[in-house]
Amino acid sequence: MLKKLYLIFLLGTVLFSACNTQDSNSAKKDNESIIGKQELKLESDILTPEVLWSFGRISDVQVSPDKSKILYGITYYSIQEDKGNRELYIADIDGKNKLRLTNTSFGEYSAVWFDNNMIAFLTAESGDMQLYMMDIDGQSKTKISDIEGGITGFKFSPDKNKILYTADVKIDKDIHDLYPDLPKANARIETDLMYRHWDVWADYKYSHIFVADFVNSSITNAKDIMEGQRYHAPTKPWGGIEEINWSPDSKNIAYTCKHAVGKAYTLSTNTDIFIYNLSSAETSNLTEGMMGYDVVPVYSPDGSMIAWQSMARDGYESDKNRLFIYDINSGKKKDYTANFDRNVHSTVWSEDSKTIWFICDNLARFQIYSLDVQSGSINQITDGDHNYKTISIAGDKLIASRQSMSSPTEIFSVNPTDGTQTQISFENKDILDQLSLAKVEERWVKTTDNKDMLVWVIYPPHFDKNKKYPALLYCQGGPQSAVSQFFSYRWNFQMMAADGYIVVAPNRRGLPSFGQEWNEQISGDYGGQNMKDYLSAIDELAKEPFIDENKLGAIGASYGGFSVYWLAGNHDGRFKAFIAHDGIFNLEAQYLETDEMFFANWDLGGPFWDKSNKIAQRSFANSPHKFVNKWDTPILVIHGEQDFRIAYTQGMSAFNAAILKGIPAEFLYFPNENHWVLHPQNGIVWQRTFKEWLDKWLKK
Repeated sequence: MLKKLYLIFLLGTVLFSACNTQDSNSAKKDNESIIGKQELKLESDILTPEVLWSFGRISDVQVSPDKSKILYGITYYSIQEDKGNRELYIADIDGKNKLRLTNTSFGEYSAVWFDNNMIAFLTAESGDMQLYMMDIDGQSKTKISDIEGGITGFKFSPDKNKILYTADVKIDKDIHDLYPDLPKANARIETDLMYRHWDVWADYKYSHIFVADFVNSSITNAKDIMEGQRYHAPTKPWGGIEEINWSPDSKNIAYTCKHAVGKAYTLSTNTDIFIYNLSSAETSNLTEGMMGYDVVPVYSPDGSMIAWQSMARDGYESDKNRLFIYDINSGKKKDYTANFDRNVHSTVWSEDSKTIWFICDNLARFQIYSLDVQSGSINQITDGDHNYKTISIAGDKLIASRQSMSSPTEIFSVNPTDGTQTQISFENKDILDQLSLAKVEERWVKTTDNKDMLVWVIYPPHFDKNKKYPALLYCQGGPQSAVSQFFSYRWNFQMMAADGYIVVAPNRRGLPSFGQEWNEQISGDYGGQNMKDYLSAIDELAKEPFIDENKLGAIGASYGGFSVYWLAGNHDGRFKAFIAHDGIFNLEAQYLETDEMFFANWDLGGPFWDKSNKIAQRSFANSPHKFVNKWDTPILVIHGEQDFRIAYTQGMSAFNAAILKGIPAEFLYFPNENHWVLHPQNGIVWQRTFKEWLDKWLKK
C-alpha cells in the first residue's frame, strides 16, 4: 500500500533512485551511450506502450535568484537499453531560449542555482553521487565533493558560506562485523522489526545531516549533527532534501526526523521538526507532544516564522495534512487550516513573508491555493482538470509543474492574482500532436447511501456512441489516494482507452479531496461501503447504450488489487475478467508480512488474534481469501518480488487458488520490481500482458 498522498507525489524520487542505481553501475564506461529525446514519427494516432515510454519526464523546476530563468531536469528512457537517463535544461522565465546543459550517460540530479551564473547538482560520474558545479551555459564543470560513499542531497546556506549535505552512516553491526573470520558468510541476524522497508533490506546505515564550511568552492570541516543517532533524516523511504531547510540568517537548520527504531518505528508515524543551532551545536524539538507526521519545515524569508505540514494522530498516515506556523518571537504555534477540510502540500512562502502558496487536493484535482498569514484567509488560485505538483516564486508570478490524465508533466506560469495559467514548456508536444487522445468526462453517481460520488469516465479515441464497448472498473490503491488528474506510466487511462476500453474510475469512499469524513470512512471497513461504491459506479455506467454490460472487467493495484480479489468473490456475475497487481489476498498473512505496522493497525483495527476487537474481526472476516469458494472468473495476477509493503506471496497465493479451482489464470511476476514497475522493458511487458488478457476475455 502506498504512503500518504503528498509522498506519493514524490514518485520522481523513486525514478531518481532507479536511474541513480543504473547510472552508478555504469558510470565509468567510456563508451556508454547517451539516452536522450527521441524524434518520433508515429505510424498511428493511437497511443502504444512504446510511445508512452518515449515521453520526456520533467521534474525539479528551479527559478533563478534574479527570477529571469528556470532550471529543470528531463528523464528519458531507452526501451532497448532498459534504463533511463536524466539531463539538465535551462530556459528563460517564459520558457523561451531552452538550452540543454548536460549531455552525459551518468544522469544529473538535484540541480539548484548557486547564484545567477552557476548551478550545483549531483551526478555519479566518478562512481558515487557527488556534488558538482558548472556555469549556466554548461561549461566549466567542477567536482566539489569527495565524500566516501557519496551524498544523497545538499543545500547551501543563504550566505553561501556553509553547506549541509546528507549521507548514509553505518552504525549497526552486520554479520561480518559480528564474525570477521567468516568473510563469505551471507546471512542476517534480526532481533527487532523494520529489518526491511518498502523495497530494500536494512543496510545497517542511517541517513544523517552533515554541516560544513564552503569556502572557495571547497567543502571542509564537515560535522555530523546527528552523530551516533539510529535515526534517518530525511525520513525513509520517501523523504528528500525538502525536509531540511536553513534559516534565512544561516544560523539554524530545521529538519524532519522520527526518533524511533525497530518495533517502535513500525508502530508509529510520530515524526518531529528539530532545530539545530550551529553556534551552540544544540538541537531542540519544535513539535514535541504533536504525535502525528510533522514534516517539511520552511522558514519565512524574514526569519520570523516556520511553516510545516502536520497530521494530528499517531499511527494514521492519511490523517488531514494541516498547515502549522510557529511564530519564533512569541513561541506560539497555530493551525491555519483548522476550518479548512482539505489537505495541504508543497508549501512556499512569498518573498514578503505575508503569503504561503500551497497545493491542495480538491474534488480529485490538485490546485494552487494561497494563505494570507495575517488574516488566515485561504483562497483557491487555479481551476481546471489537472494536477499541480510543484510551485516556485518568480516575482509577480508562480512557476509550477502540472499534469493531467491527458498530458505528462509540463511547466506553467501562473498569475496568482487572476489564476491565469500559461504553458511555458512543450517537451511532449511533438508526440501529443500526433495522437488522438481519449476524452475524459466527469460524472456524478449516487451511492447506495445516497451520497454523490465523482466518477471519471474515459472514452476510447474516435469514440462512436453508436457502438458498444467493453468497460473497465478501475479500483484505486492507497487506499487513501485520490483518483485525480494524474498521468501514470503504468495505470495510464489514456493507454487503457487506446486499447479500446471505456474506463470507469470512481472516487469511492476512502479517497481524499472530498473532505476528511469521506476519506476516513474506509478505515476499519475494508470490503464495506467502498465496495458498494465501486458497484454503484459500474452499474450506473453499464446502463449506457455504448457500454456492453456483458463485457465488464475490474482492474487495480495495491488496495485496488485487494478490491479486485474481493470483488472476484462478491460480484454476482457482473465481471468477465479481473486483473490484480500487488494486491492483498490474505489479510491475516498481510498483517504479519508488511513493513509499516501503524498502517495495518489503523486501517484494519488491530491484529487478527484480538478476538475482542470487533473492528479488527470485521476487517479480517472480509479478507478476499475467505471468498475464494465463490471465484469463477478469469484472473490475471501481477506482483513484484521487491514489494515489501505487500509481499509477492500474496499474489502467488491468489494465483495458486485460482488454478486449484480450475479458473483460467495467469501470474506475471517481476523479480526486480517493487510496488511499481520502473524498468522500461518490464513496463512494456506489463502493458502487453494487460491488454492481451483483457482482449482475450472481453473482446471475443
